[in-house]
Amino acid sequence: MAASTLTEVARLAGVSPATASRVLNGSARKPGQDIADRVRQAAASLGYIPNAQAQGLAKSSSGLIGLIVHDIADPYFAAIARGVQEAAREQRKMVLLATTGGAPAEEREAVAAFAARRADSIVIAGSRSSREEDRDDNADLAAELDRYCRNGGRVAVVGHPVVGASAPEGYHVVAVPNQELAGALAAELAAGWTGDFVIIGGPEGLFTSDDRIRGFQEGLARAGRGPAEILRTSFNRAGGYDAGLKLAARIKAQRTADGDAPATAKMCIFAVNDVMAIGASAALRAEGLRVPRDARIAGFDDIETLRDFRPALSTVRLPLEDIGRLATRATASGPGRSDGQEDADLQPVRGEVTLRRSTETVA
Repeated sequence: MAASTLTEVARLAGVSPATASRVLNGSARKPGQDIADRVRQAAASLGYIPNAQAQGLAKSSSGLIGLIVHDIADPYFAAIARGVQEAAREQRKMVLLATTGGAPAEEREAVAAFAARRADSIVIAGSRSSREEDRDDNADLAAELDRYCRNGGRVAVVGHPVVGASAPEGYHVVAVPNQELAGALAAELAAGWTGDFVIIGGPEGLFTSDDRIRGFQEGLARAGRGPAEILRTSFNRAGGYDAGLKLAARIKAQRTADGDAPATAKMCIFAVNDVMAIGASAALRAEGLRVPRDARIAGFDDIETLRDFRPALSTVRLPLEDIGRLATRATASGPGRSDGQEDADLQPVRGEVTLRRSTETVA
């Protein structure tokens, strides 16, 4: 059976289609209560479903928020998405989701798709990149966002501003103190530890990874320690696993050189996110090594998955759901800024170092 139309509702209610539209699509120009009740009764009896696009035109709001993340299967992005969803409910809006794998070209396509659907605002979560291969795509993404903001859209970006974006209004940056917190983690790990440090980082030019690497090295320097070795790999669990295999081979070779002496950890690994730390731990375990007996390991983010991870992982806790809520609420009203600084009226994001079993000394 064909869907009921607005014209049929208007005919049954004895009003014009324009009047029926004003009642059902939320226009500020509303007819009298008796007419409105008659239209709603007609719509109910016909099973009429209002057109969301028509409602958006009537209200100058689509009631939609676009959310762009790298990978919704990653617990980091899933937690931010929960915060976005909660804040969207407060605003009586729905969330449209796009996953992009972190490619700025795909992010641009998502922004264009959300703009075409008249999304009221867009939240972008995921590391920015300054890699040469992303230069042109970054420029296209920035141009798409600027065009969206010039047409009344509002944007919140978690972490760093989109490279090249210059919209004067409607653009917010929710800054995350990755560098500062990584430095604090390094200082905690270096206290009373004389072994070597190794950092498992993402590709060079990935802002979030680079900030955390830089902060960790600074923290080691403040503790009077030399810089850690850096292993670059994919910014995901698979990358952590690959790096973990390399480090496992090194640990075994050192043990052989020491004449198979009783195992004691001589290496502390810092993976720049928790999923990489989980991957590295799995690789060590697959090679017959144990954390923290054979190697210490720490991550960053404190994703929900860690509740079931053993040994409990030392990490930096970020309020991920709060970050999602903050970003969404930032786009509800008020001017933004595009100069790379967080908005003055936004609550600052805070985190804390959380040391657990994975970096303890084993007697």
